[in-house]
Amino acid sequence: MKRRKLLKTAAVSTLSAPAFLRSRNLNSTLQMASVGTEAKGWSDTILMSTHAKARHVAFCDVDLARTRQAKGLQPDAPVFQSSREMFEKMEGKIDAVTVSTPDHMHAYISLDAMRRGIHVHCQKPLTHNVWESRQMRLQAAKSKVITRMGNQIHSHKHYRTGVRIIQDGLIGKIKSVQSWCNATGHGKSGHISRPKSAPIPKTLNWDQWIGVAPTRPFVAGRVYHPWGWRDWQDFGNGCLGDFGCHILDPVFTALQIHKAPTHLLCTDHTGINEEVWPAQNVVKYDFPGTKFTEKDSFEIIWLDGGRRGNARGTHIPREIGLPSSGSLFHGTEGTMVLPHVGAPRLYPQEKFVGKIKEEASLDHYHGFIDGCLSGKQPSDGFDYAGPLTEAVLLGNIAVRHRDQKLEWNEDKMSLRSPTTDLSNWLTRDYRDGWEIKPV
Repeated sequence: MKRRKLLKTAAVSTLSAPAFLRSRNLNSTLQMASVGTEAKGWSDTILMSTHAKARHVAFCDVDLARTRQAKGLQPDAPVFQSSREMFEKMEGKIDAVTVSTPDHMHAYISLDAMRRGIHVHCQKPLTHNVWESRQMRLQAAKSKVITRMGNQIHSHKHYRTGVRIIQDGLIGKIKSVQSWCNATGHGKSGHISRPKSAPIPKTLNWDQWIGVAPTRPFVAGRVYHPWGWRDWQDFGNGCLGDFGCHILDPVFTALQIHKAPTHLLCTDHTGINEEVWPAQNVVKYDFPGTKFTEKDSFEIIWLDGGRRGNARGTHIPREIGLPSSGSLFHGTEGTMVLPHVGAPRLYPQEKFVGKIKEEASLDHYHGFIDGCLSGKQPSDGFDYAGPLTEAVLLGNIAVRHRDQKLEWNEDKMSLRSPTTDLSNWLTRDYRDGWEIKPV
């Protein structure tokens, strides 16, 4: 299916009756599966397993060499290289799944699971493109399953405390926000063009790894699998996709951003080709105001690749440095700097001595399982994570069209530059046999 057809179908989709969902009570054991069992996949798996009522009944990884730890966790659980095969053969035996794969396969696997009535915990960014994020949100609502995105810092005390500070009005109404990350958009793979191919390891199902993306030869080392894929436009989303759903999460939560950006503009980047993302970006978002902002609209500026926010005009003294990654909230009564996984800092400092009440950390993983068992949706479900991811990934489309102010209509799923309809960039052309059905 082509991009235009997918978008047209999505725009007229309506929610229908919920899919079958096995009921569970608080005393039940949640039967879990993992798609992706090493690196982040392993941490997601093992942290879910620490819940007393979770039991893993199946594992899936395209590379059997990366399943050793999972097999040790639950030796009797079968191991698959295809998520589709796992869901089919384990039909009725899986209640919930963690999806911890490269970005390009998140939607394909998660939508398949939700359509089977399976609860889904999916890594960030929620999807590889904007259209997929919309489908994930719609399917979660239609299937009435419990969902959660894997930006676990959402539940950390520092981010929760920062959210509380903003919502309590401690620094007044918010004028603007800057968010930044010191990671680069490419650099993990060490390449900016496709290197020479190499034999596929016997343990790796390369066709399953490629999945929805256009076919390309396997390359040895860490170019694509298992690490460098974030650099490549076909598979990952660079720094903005990697960290945007983390660092912008407390911004969206604190300001209760329920409306999409109206306009986007990439003002600078270090160059882009058709393969990898730029090393550095600057993207400006225009959002409708909320009850926590000073005006009816406000700006969020995203910077990455080592660039940081600018404290000029805020309440921060000149001699105070900013963290390598984080956000700056410029308020009418003060300024808050929220480091990426660090305690919030308020300025002027003397004004806020003793006024910060620290929130407690919550277990992001256990919260998902508790939600599955109780039927109560925790925060960071796809109803929230979908729109957050849409905004993040719209930023990458702006990067592709530097210096062009883009206008976004979320209801019509329409994206335009001053001269051109860019809506075709909201999705991708799916490989034959790997198409994603619209909701």
